[in-house]
Amino acid sequence: MTPPPSISQATLDQLLVPSTATLTSVLKGHGLGNTFMHNVTPLQPDMKMAGRAYTLRYIPAREDLNDIPMDNLTDKQRIGIEEMEVGDVLVIDARGEATTATLGDILMTGLQARGCAGVATDGAMRDTEAMVALDYPIFCAGAAAKNSHITHYASELDVPVACGGAAVFPGDVIVGDADGVVVFPPEMAVELATQGAEQELLETFIQE
Repeated sequence: MTPPPSISQATLDQLLVPSTATLTSVLKGHGLGNTFMHNVTPLQPDMKMAGRAYTLRYIPAREDLNDIPMDNLTDKQRIGIEEMEVGDVLVIDARGEATTATLGDILMTGLQARGCAGVATDGAMRDTEAMVALDYPIFCAGAAAKNSHITHYASELDVPVACGGAAVFPGDVIVGDADGVVVFPPEMAVELATQGAEQELLETFIQE
């Protein structure tokens, strides 16, 4: 599989300027209408995020799948967090199952310390009060106290996944703001950053 094109930090920073509403409108003009993750919202409304997708797929848990005690050297969730690089966004496919958490605040602190750009999942988070205190971009489908291993089994890393009804491929661009999260191919990043900024200027002019 051909690796996705690289995206500069300058382009990612520029993608923080237009809103996700503007980006979805621009993407629709390019023929891409299914790019918004439904029911994936920020823990705090002022959170913004732009980065490259690193994906983790959860499937339903089964009693014989989860090692007890858990082995950090083989658990896909832990391996993925250790593999992620600066500027990556962890995108977790939780099948829209939000009765159980996907991550807690300790693992989230690890992602922040590694310089990862944020997290997006169609599942829930636990320890949300502590997560809010991190002031780190976290987008999810709500809060739940149960540990992820009760309901989820981390099955695959860095593969195409579904999140909030949107297809996400490793290396895709992930942008989040108060409205939610949008995803699009990395080869469109520079064009979307430019067109999105231009659209924001036009809308500001119209408002004035």
